[in-house]
Amino acid sequence: MAFASKLILIFLIVWSLSRYSEFYAQYPVLANMAYGLNTFLTASVLISLGRFLLISWYSRRSRENNRLRANVVLGINQIAGILNIVFAILGMMLATNINPTEFLTSITLVAMAIAILFRDYITNMISGLLIMFSDKFTVGDYIKINEDQGRIVDITLSNIILKNEDDDRVMIPNNTAFNVNIINQTIENTRKMVIDFNLPLQSAHKRAQLEHRLFEAIEEMAEEVVKDSVTFRIVSITHLEVRFKLTLLLHAKIKSKKSGIKDRILTEVLAFDAEFGDLSDRLN
Repeated sequence: MAFASKLILIFLIVWSLSRYSEFYAQYPVLANMAYGLNTFLTASVLISLGRFLLISWYSRRSRENNRLRANVVLGINQIAGILNIVFAILGMMLATNINPTEFLTSITLVAMAIAILFRDYITNMISGLLIMFSDKFTVGDYIKINEDQGRIVDITLSNIILKNEDDDRVMIPNNTAFNVNIINQTIENTRKMVIDFNLPLQSAHKRAQLEHRLFEAIEEMAEEVVKDSVTFRIVSITHLEVRFKLTLLLHAKIKSKKSGIKDRILTEVLAFDAEFGDLSDRLN
């Protein structure tokens, strides 16, 4: 819809410039505004078209690598946004009868000073673009950067935005992410297994006994589960029940083993809860 609207506006502006040339000659301010708007709209249409063609072409070539395709699309979108801003400024210059070439020449020293002052921000943007065109991580991955960890909800030209376990949004500058070691648990821990379940309060009060029981069951599956990789914690508490999360790491990437281990763990949870009350329909 926006693309079609831009095309219509371009047609109307070009038509009015040719049809009412004498009118615009009498009112050069309006002519400059028309030229400036037409420049921006034409550039915006070409950018949108180029963005669409690039994404379509790259998606066809990268069907087997969804991670890289998602990041490249994100990077192309950001570059398209930057180009739109550049041509919007150019259009405003033309609309106010400012010669862009003379303007840039006259502020060369000022531009150098600005580049120095905003060096960190510029390098941050460049780092962001490099990250976007990388397949090391993408939106949706669970990563750890220094002391911060969480799921990536967005990557911008300035920050990587994480959502941690407390549902807080943590913003990591791109320069930081580009210069430190990052643990991508989504890629590295393909053997990671997470089991969530709820227990009523009367059963949840016996957490120590439950934890002991589950760890005993896991010890019996030592061939499948990596030793000392198991964590057990409370996720949330309501007035009726407690939500638990059990995380462990498997020795091999075998889905059938994951299914068997989950059944074994949940069977232990059912047996444990049977000592205190009915758990019916509380397991996830």
